[in-house]
Amino acid sequence: MDTNKDELQSEEEINLLDLLRVIVRRKKLIIKICVTAVVLSVAYSLTLPNIYTATARVLPPQKEGGGGISALLGQVGGLAGLAGGALGGSSDLYLGILKSRSVADAVIKKLDLQKKFECKNIDEARQALARVVKTQAGKDGIITITADNKDAVLAATLANTMVAELGNRSVQLNLTKAGSERVFLEKRLDLVKDDLAKAENSLRDFQQKNKMLKVDSQAAATIEGIAQIRAEIVAKEVQLASLKSFQTDESPDVQLLKTSIAKLRNQMGSFSGNGAGDVIPAVGNVPNLGLEYARRLRELKTQEAIFEQLKKQYEVAKYNEAKDSSSVQVLDDAVVPAKKSKPKRSLIVLLSAVTAFFASIFIVFIQEYFDKMSDDDRGRWNEIKSSLMLRRRQN
Repeated sequence: MDTNKDELQSEEEINLLDLLRVIVRRKKLIIKICVTAVVLSVAYSLTLPNIYTATARVLPPQKEGGGGISALLGQVGGLAGLAGGALGGSSDLYLGILKSRSVADAVIKKLDLQKKFECKNIDEARQALARVVKTQAGKDGIITITADNKDAVLAATLANTMVAELGNRSVQLNLTKAGSERVFLEKRLDLVKDDLAKAENSLRDFQQKNKMLKVDSQAAATIEGIAQIRAEIVAKEVQLASLKSFQTDESPDVQLLKTSIAKLRNQMGSFSGNGAGDVIPAVGNVPNLGLEYARRLRELKTQEAIFEQLKKQYEVAKYNEAKDSSSVQVLDDAVVPAKKSKPKRSLIVLLSAVTAFFASIFIVFIQEYFDKMSDDDRGRWNEIKSSLMLRRRQN
């Protein structure tokens, strides 16, 4: 048993020595391959132009907190969403804006990149811009914009122009949204004003015709409650219509509003028990006159509550349109880099030398195998070569 172990160990030592001997015997070839690879990699790396990288960092606008005018206006039902501003807080959203075609076209036009990148058309210029400008967002929400170019000044200009166009585009989107909300609410307010005037005139005419009629405190409270709920439903429906102008039905905000409206409708239906929400409390001692008076009073209270809700939404829309809530905060402007970022010539040469060394080891072992190939193996090898050559001729 010990004899077999000694023989096995002896064979392993012999094999390792044989391998080392092959390497030593053919070291000139290994050195030539490595030197050639080093020389070629040095020559290749010297032909590569220096690339400079400029970096800019921006912080997207954060969502507004609970203070200020937005909080005061948002206390009324349905206004919290409008009070928060159009864009805010999402790094992914601003990364999408940076990668948009509109931003790319604005940068290309502003810096005349189609000419500088020697592109035939705008599509090639967009592709070239995408290759040299990279964007990413960190876990802290900060967006990093890096630009590579042979011209250090152009690299910094590219990064800063991307930041500027990001700010311009986000402000434009914010103002467009806020402006559309304001116009939408203006039209709705005009209609509500007319309805409110009609309700006021209707109640006044009824009182003048039938002298003085009053409701008791319980009936008045019920009417106020019904009017408030109906006003909240209308306000949320207006907000829903505004959201649908730029969001899909699958949007979380849209779904939330739909759920809120459904709950209010159920609450409205609970007053009458049949979902109609048409309950009229007893008024005075004349049933018919009291019923008609309560209906007209309820309509007036409803229109007043709707007008109040929409008026506050309108003020929020004007506030959002007036302020620049979506301008990004520039943490670091891109500066002209003093040192190149690539190519890393020493790394290229080192990797080439290591790769050439292992490749040369493989080559010398293959040569050694062919030199010591047995007659049977040589015959098989010749047959393989002959069949390969014959197949090439046939093709």
